[in-house]
Amino acid sequence: ADIYERTAAELARQGLDCECLGGGRLAHRPQERKIHVYGYSVGFGRADHSVTTEKLKAEYPDYEITWADEGY
Repeated sequence: ADIYERTAAELARQGLDCECLGGGRLAHRPQERKIHVYGYSVGFGRADHSVTTEKLKAEYPDYEITWADEGY
């Protein structure tokens, strides 16, 4: 929620609006070049982790990026 509130405020200053579609967590292991997306947000529910994973793969093509709905 903290990240969303800061981002929404910054976008509002630029005349833009946003909506949080869900949340989750990231486990980042830079030495292994791995990112795992999992879990959910108590306040916002679960994001579509497959979308998050595809966006991360585009930004980090040399990483192994996985996701699961399990976990908090």
